[in-house]
Amino acid sequence: MKQILASALAPKAVGPYCQAQMMNGVVYLSGQLPINPEAGTMPDTIEEQTRQSLTNVANILREANMTLMNVMKTTVLLSDIKDFAAMNQVYAEIWQQAAQQEGKPVVYPARICYQVAALPMGAKVEIDCIAGI
Repeated sequence: MKQILASALAPKAVGPYCQAQMMNGVVYLSGQLPINPEAGTMPDTIEEQTRQSLTNVANILREANMTLMNVMKTTVLLSDIKDFAAMNQVYAEIWQQAAQQEGKPVVYPARICYQVAALPMGAKVEIDCIAGI
């Protein structure tokens, strides 16, 4: 049975979609913009935006009793591919921290990353994922 997931610790959807759905132990998470759900604002730098997007991802996964260690695949959209190295550094740090917190080895998910013409609200990054138990 399909279950809709929503977290107050992540921004509400900015369109006609939900934050995530889970079916048969697999979570399909919508793209997360780097919006701070409390302030409704986005940080300025690609590093801060990457951190906020992944924080939003983690908070939604928590609704399914999952963590970043359950993520099997991500898609990273960048408004400028020149931000790839800076995004990648923060992305790796976040996965390393998540693994350390759980006492597990770092296993990065499969990933695709590409530049798009523009992202909603002028964001520099948007990240979605598929996670499972």
